[in-house]
Amino acid sequence: MCGRYSVAVSGVALVDVLELDGTEPGFEWSPTYSVAPRTQAPVIRDRFIGEQRVREAFLPTWGLRPSWAKEKGPRPINARLESVATNGMFRSAFASARVGVPMTGYYEWQEAVEEGKKVKNPSYVHGLDDEVLLAAGLLGFHRDSAEDEWRTTFTIITRTGEDAAGKVHDRMPVFLTESTWDTWLAPVKVGKEQAGALLDLLDAESRTVASTLWTRPVSRAVNNVRTLDPGDQGLIASIG
Repeated sequence: MCGRYSVAVSGVALVDVLELDGTEPGFEWSPTYSVAPRTQAPVIRDRFIGEQRVREAFLPTWGLRPSWAKEKGPRPINARLESVATNGMFRSAFASARVGVPMTGYYEWQEAVEEGKKVKNPSYVHGLDDEVLLAAGLLGFHRDSAEDEWRTTFTIITRTGEDAAGKVHDRMPVFLTESTWDTWLAPVKVGKEQAGALLDLLDAESRTVASTLWTRPVSRAVNNVRTLDPGDQGLIASIG
């Protein structure tokens, strides 16, 4: 985890719900019920424009590629909370490229045997009333040559599964309480001396969010990313 998730609200609704100051030019988003790796999805960041701190949405690609990474190298979609501040793939981004990843829920799969065959049954993990949740994420920036434009990618930080989410998988996103948004998104560099306190905050606050989550079984239609319709609301409908 997290390997697939939903952002089942419009871009306009995201601006309103998250009380954003705006979006990058060209930002558009329609309710999407299956966001897959290597596709673009909304991400929230803070930055300074002059002396004013602003919070905005934009659309990087899911799967982190730092500037030094090779084109055919790994593009991790997740970063482990336990090592994110020290792992060479994520250390620099943790220090200075922290973001929030909106989602209205995410999927996990559990194996079962039916009529002698192994099957994967999906569950949808969500908040009360499928509210917008904000997960901790990191940005990467790269370009293939000096003549190319910079491209932006992101990864989602995960932790041990807790409460209802922990019953369907041993990992889950690090969700932020609203009181931690300003601290996590602060557009300042986090040094080694501050990293431990920030990790402890993420651990504690994400446990708080985990205690509010629910799960429901959903259709196996979500299993095949090649054939599903990402705009199909039926993907998150309970079959229980």
